[in-house]
Amino acid sequence: MSGQGSIRVTVWNEYTDEQKKKEVTDVYPGGLHNTIAGFLNKDENISAKTTVITDPEQGLPDSLLENTDVLIWWGHIYHDRVDDKRVLKVVNQVHQGMGIIFLHSAHRSKPFLALTGASGRLSWREAEEKSRVWTADPAHPIAAGIPENFALEREEMYSEPFGIPQPESTVFISWFEGGNVFRSGVTFRRDYGKIFYFQPGHETYPAYHNEIVQRVIINAVKWVNPLVRVSNRDCPNVPALERITPK
Repeated sequence: MSGQGSIRVTVWNEYTDEQKKKEVTDVYPGGLHNTIAGFLNKDENISAKTTVITDPEQGLPDSLLENTDVLIWWGHIYHDRVDDKRVLKVVNQVHQGMGIIFLHSAHRSKPFLALTGASGRLSWREAEEKSRVWTADPAHPIAAGIPENFALEREEMYSEPFGIPQPESTVFISWFEGGNVFRSGVTFRRDYGKIFYFQPGHETYPAYHNEIVQRVIINAVKWVNPLVRVSNRDCPNVPALERITPK
């Protein structure tokens, strides 16, 4: 729990050969994960580091998860390569209080599907079209300082219907130039953990260089940051605190 000091953030990314192609590195020379950690670390209340799927234990060792307040997950085409045991560790940490933010294609990641119990299904199109993101819940803390709407000149289209359970809050809704709409910023809670999904972030488009997108993610880190972190999820048999009079 980070009740005092910096919020400890880990940005997890696949960062496989697909993300090292020239069209991606031209936009994110150090990888998406380092771009995200870079702007997070400009906030004095956040301390962010990165990890990738090719690191030991797929970048998700127990020691890291136990010392992470907020996990940010960017995945794309290697969802199936994440070991189920690692996924269970992530899910358990969320239930115990760790916050988690899923970005863009992480709607089909194993942890997202496990935590939502849904398909994550949607329709998509990559056509360099304009997206306008509308703030649907301006009173939500994640929307603090975010305008009524903002435009992204190029973004991959995601469209409804979106295979998720009813969100706790729909903070953002996106419209795309081709006519589609999408619930692009939604929140959930699972036991003690808070969850935020945010759609912008295709790897060849510069969404994570956009200052408003950065502010959304910074706000989200602070919102999902755990207020409490429980040590386990057992169901113990406990003695009575008061005397029980036999009937």
